[in-house]
Amino acid sequence: MSKQVNQYDKILRENLEAIIPGLLKNVLGITVVESEELPDDVQHTKERKPDLLKKITDEHGSTYVLQLEFQVADEPDMVYRMAEYYIMLERKYRLPIRQYVIFLGSATPQMTTRLDRPNLHFDFPLISFAELDYHLFLQSTQPEEVLLSILANLGGDDTEKTLVQIVQRVGETSVGDLSFRKHINQLRVLAQLRNLGIKLKDAMDSIEKLISPEKDVFYLMGEEKGEQRGQTKAEERFVRNLLAKMNLSAEQAADIAGVSVEFVEQVRQKMAKK
Repeated sequence: MSKQVNQYDKILRENLEAIIPGLLKNVLGITVVESEELPDDVQHTKERKPDLLKKITDEHGSTYVLQLEFQVADEPDMVYRMAEYYIMLERKYRLPIRQYVIFLGSATPQMTTRLDRPNLHFDFPLISFAELDYHLFLQSTQPEEVLLSILANLGGDDTEKTLVQIVQRVGETSVGDLSFRKHINQLRVLAQLRNLGIKLKDAMDSIEKLISPEKDVFYLMGEEKGEQRGQTKAEERFVRNLLAKMNLSAEQAADIAGVSVEFVEQVRQKMAKK
């Protein structure tokens, strides 16, 4: 599970700046007029690193510190963590604090959101992504935000048809094949959070004819018919193109193609022999 969580965290870190404007407006109802980055280390007695920390001025003229936390696991002690954040941020910035926890898991979160003690009353808003309408994200012009559709509530719609829509929208909003490949690979990882990997593969198969050969649907899903999953002919072709046309290190090529560094080195050796 920890390896999967690291994958989800990596995707969030890479896409955070692209998805934040839509999240603030469409999910939190915040229209930002002015925004300022704040240091993400809040250190007094302990060091804390919020997922997102900004000084915000909204359309109503209110200025405050905005903190967002993204959670895949249903953390029982989250309320204590958020309370610690609140006090540290209040002490450091002397501004109103607005906090939100955005839960990305599929189940209904059970974490406590309120502390009610004789001398302390604290709570934070908890937003479950699985309860949000996927159309909020599907209509975006940012592929990173479109990806979030797969984590939202697909409602009673036909799941495979909805996944086809998501894949097509990712294609429409991605600029160039490299961007498209990267986002589809991220979509495949996020699909695991909803146990939709097989259905996503079926959706990709159903639109194979709509995707140009250069985009290689079987590479995008991490496997090709008749080939061992993970190291396919399509992956090798893609890595060859990366190495031949771009000045990339093995680590950079591996990250873009979604393969191991060892696999990239094997392809490089094959190229050197020719």
